[in-house]
Amino acid sequence: MKSKVTIKDVAQKAGCGVATVSRVLNGTGSTSEKTRKKVLAAAEDLGFVFSDIGRSLQSSTTRTIGCIVPSLANPIFADAVQGIQEEVQKQGYQLLLACSKYDAEEEQNVTRLLIAKQVDGIILTVNDTGTSKALDMIRDRGIPACLMFNRSVSDFPASGIDNFAAAHRVAQALHAEGHHHTGFLALNFQSSDRSRERFMGFQKGCQSFGMAEPVLLQIEEQSGDLSLLLHELLAAHGGLTGIFASNDFLAIAAIREAKSLGRQVPQHLSIVGFDGIEIGRMVDPSLATIETNARQMGCMAARHVLARLVNDAKSDTLKLIEPDQKALRLPYHFRSGGSLAPPEVKTTDGEEAATSSPSCHPTPSISS
Repeated sequence: MKSKVTIKDVAQKAGCGVATVSRVLNGTGSTSEKTRKKVLAAAEDLGFVFSDIGRSLQSSTTRTIGCIVPSLANPIFADAVQGIQEEVQKQGYQLLLACSKYDAEEEQNVTRLLIAKQVDGIILTVNDTGTSKALDMIRDRGIPACLMFNRSVSDFPASGIDNFAAAHRVAQALHAEGHHHTGFLALNFQSSDRSRERFMGFQKGCQSFGMAEPVLLQIEEQSGDLSLLLHELLAAHGGLTGIFASNDFLAIAAIREAKSLGRQVPQHLSIVGFDGIEIGRMVDPSLATIETNARQMGCMAARHVLARLVNDAKSDTLKLIEPDQKALRLPYHFRSGGSLAPPEVKTTDGEEAATSSPSCHPTPSISS
């Protein structure tokens, strides 16, 4: 079996010391151009690959960034991860990815794993910033970190949008179409701070526009078949004319189940989502939703963590400008779709007739 080429072999072939080879391959310290070329040529001839493990032991850095998201099944998280990966690779870092499965205990477990891997920074989405033990672990160790999708808390900045204001915008859109009795549909409501913020924003919006208090429709995903649970909820609340779902996947599932109950969307029930995933444009009817830029969200979170690493190391290895907190708050806009229309009204003879929108113009797209 061919023996592994070591740094000593490279030094012997180049005719210099091990310390000189290390400086050249690490790109640290001063070395003459002639010596540098000899070392690089020797390493190439021997097929030597400088060990990342060895480098991390010498420099106390692993050149890795950890990332935790609830799931990759939802494209919104996959897009964010892609944005993170693009940014960290530009700066010579690798990404270690883990999924928490929307579970607080698993969130803590994968955080512990990334810490054990000695990642230099962490970007993550947690279930609830107020109760997350993962954030406590990161804080205790002083690891540079940035949240995504969550609201910023304490010493953890967050890359995302204003969930409260965006949900308020949804109430405005439903009101503009003449809806009065609405519901808010959420998965794992009690354990998701994002869902709760969106509900509070929607609730405040309904109050502001003189609409009825929205009905909270909660589903615990682990408690049974999602389709069956949605079917039962919609059947039990037949008086609602509009539903705001906490994410697009849930909204699209609700459209399917509404149809199975004989309630056509949007003729009998309007449904609005949140996130703006591309598949929402392709379903029939197309989904009205709050559109966000998840990839940019990931990019901004990565830039923030990388800039922290530069500052902490007092090094100019990375050429970055640290984004301020305002830069981490990203815009959103309301995307019109076929799933939102005026509600049908009862006529005096008991038949149904479609109303026209109280507004003469379509609901405008508003950014924030």
